[in-house]
Amino acid sequence: EPQLVESGGGLVQVGGSLRLSCAASGLTFDEYSFAWFRQAPGKEREGVSCISRRPDVPRWTDSSEGRFTISRDNAKNSVYLQMNSLNSEDTAVYYCAAASICYTDDPKWYDYWGQGTQVTVSS
Repeated sequence: EPQLVESGGGLVQVGGSLRLSCAASGLTFDEYSFAWFRQAPGKEREGVSCISRRPDVPRWTDSSEGRFTISRDNAKNSVYLQMNSLNSEDTAVYYCAAASICYTDDPKWYDYWGQGTQVTVSS
């Protein structure tokens, strides 16, 4: 059964950086696209960024205004989210998700999800 496990969250000050990791198992990693979502208290889950399995397949990036960078390492079955210049609005639980392609930022499109990792940005 596919599993996604996020790590790297924590408490960081405004302006700081964090690097989230998502380790995948139980699936053929290079056949999937992967996305990061986040959900703040009282808000809907929103897409952050998606990385395709192939360079020519569309990907998307929302909300991060160029501060976040998604990457993947197929040799390590892992996906990363580098987050810089963090602010209080970035406080949320961050989730990793998998789908065949980065078609949309609608969470319903994604087949597999991790349990999430908490990111808290303090001033």
